[in-house]
Amino acid sequence: MIITPIKTHKITPNDCAIYNLLDQYLPSDIPERSVIAVSSKIVSICEGRVVKIEDADKDELIKQEASYYIPRSSSKYNLAFTITNDILSVSAGIDESNGNGHYVLWPKNPQESANKIRKHIAERLGLSEVGVIITDSKTSPLRWGVTGIALAHSGFMALKNYVGDTDLFGRKFEYEKLNIADCLASAAVVVMGEGSEQTPLAIIEALPFVQFQDHDPTDEELAMLKITMEEDIFAPFLKNVPWKKGKKSQ
Repeated sequence: MIITPIKTHKITPNDCAIYNLLDQYLPSDIPERSVIAVSSKIVSICEGRVVKIEDADKDELIKQEASYYIPRSSSKYNLAFTITNDILSVSAGIDESNGNGHYVLWPKNPQESANKIRKHIAERLGLSEVGVIITDSKTSPLRWGVTGIALAHSGFMALKNYVGDTDLFGRKFEYEKLNIADCLASAAVVVMGEGSEQTPLAIIEALPFVQFQDHDPTDEELAMLKITMEEDIFAPFLKNVPWKKGKKSQ
């Protein structure tokens, strides 16, 4: 696997459409069977999903963007844990870093954005097998530091299912599924960075383990990525949290 970050200018709320940025910075010789990683932040900024900090109440924004939330007052770090877009996240993905005085929200519909970006890249560069992931970072319980996550993907199968297969010694897998989209996002976020690197795009090549598709993920394929709170391995924790209902439908 080869990951090449792409440096851009400082992208602000005054910038143009995401497609213009892609046309400006993506090279024309991207090989087939590549995945393009796009930071959710630049997608959001280009979509106008920003709010000036002085004009907003962050707690109200969190309630607006979250399906469920735990108030910030319960956190040592004054952070709200939320569930939104079927993802456990901090502050419903709302971020201040690299926002130039704005709160940056998640894209309104990350999956729709990923599908449209993939279609644009495929048509413009004449590629039949190209994938897209919209990336962000997430925290993990009992670990310092963040890792990457794919808010959405398009153009490839996100899960590799091992259930029913056997390991090296013939033992059958009962639950094992590899989340290809999140693994690629984690790798991409390492080279894209979290600070002032100014590299919100990356090209991921040499991916023999990725099963590419020439279409958007189907509803059935997207449903395979989701798991209910009751079925989740972390259900004993998640179900015992005093969640409050946010305004976003789940």
